[in-house]
Amino acid sequence: LNDLIGKDQVIVFDCRFDFADTEKGRRDWRSGHIPGARYAHLDHDLSSPIEPHTGRHPLPDTAGFARFLADAGWTPGLQVVAYDEGPNAVAARLWWLMVYHGQPAALLDGGFAAWKAAGLPLQEGETPAEPQAVADLAPRAEMTVEAEDIQNSSARLTVLDARASERFTGKVENLDSKAGHIPGAINRPFGANLQMNGRFKDPETLLREFESALGGTAPGQVAHSCGSGVTACHNLFAMQRAGLDGSRLYAGSWSEWIRDPQRPITTGP
Repeated sequence: LNDLIGKDQVIVFDCRFDFADTEKGRRDWRSGHIPGARYAHLDHDLSSPIEPHTGRHPLPDTAGFARFLADAGWTPGLQVVAYDEGPNAVAARLWWLMVYHGQPAALLDGGFAAWKAAGLPLQEGETPAEPQAVADLAPRAEMTVEAEDIQNSSARLTVLDARASERFTGKVENLDSKAGHIPGAINRPFGANLQMNGRFKDPETLLREFESALGGTAPGQVAHSCGSGVTACHNLFAMQRAGLDGSRLYAGSWSEWIRDPQRPITTGP
């Protein structure tokens, strides 16, 4: 990445974010970031405002997302590299949004922690950007599913839930108003995609683990979910890393699912 930055071949986005202090990531970015990195705020830049029927992080509208990218200096075809503190739990959301709009993107394996461990340079303060013309982006609708698709038994979708097991089973729920999971969902906490050092497992290991978890379900029948459609992107990225292309995102996820009291809820493993 350091070499690519020096050749102006990528644009880097810092996606650090703290759910308990939503401005901490921006403060941390100002204190020190990868040189040239712009800041992408999960609530403001990578999501749209919450509405009564949505989850906690609805997808941004395409026009607004395109303006954000243009203001940051991005032009169509320029590869985005996203990172956060280390596990890429939030950075994966920006990666997915770029792919969703047909644009090249990557994650920095190990994130900011790996960059610092390598002893590479840091930059403080705001990163000046040269705003560009707003691109005409088109989302790929085939990459998402809605709650109705999951409830439609003929769709035969398998939900893969990226939340921690305590939230999935309903034992603990500290973010949403109801505990549990979508009936029939399989739990794959996003942290299972990582090694102990915070970097992704190799593709072969991920392939074995996802094939075991999904029991023969084709990637195209997998709908990724989590609390609000953010860490679900981490599982989606890991499946693509494993060569399992074609799975889709339920962007509203659990926080949207529970908005409708008619939707069923299950607790337990």
